[in-house]
Amino acid sequence: MSTQTETTVDVKIKVREDIPEPVNYNVIYINDEVTTQEFVSETLVVVFHYDKMAADDMTMKVHQEGSAVVATLPFEMAEQKGIEVTMLARNNGFPLQVKLEPES
Repeated sequence: MSTQTETTVDVKIKVREDIPEPVNYNVIYINDEVTTQEFVSETLVVVFHYDKMAADDMTMKVHQEGSAVVATLPFEMAEQKGIEVTMLARNNGFPLQVKLEPES
């Protein structure tokens, strides 16, 4: 003979309101002497959805200033796009460097 017991579990949910907003990260392109401006511009169009004119302007900024913030995104998205650009660069023989920094 078997007996069954019934167990009741009370779940208490406590809502936390003190959680800070996630920090956005700047995606920064670093200029080098090997990666072509055409390639940099193309990655801005393909990966970050710049229009051609804005991509060309940002490419010139990276070239003239040595680096530039090309996007500011939540960490996971910034990291994914940074990896995407780096892989495209390596697959095309370019040493383009992409750096992530917390937005200040």
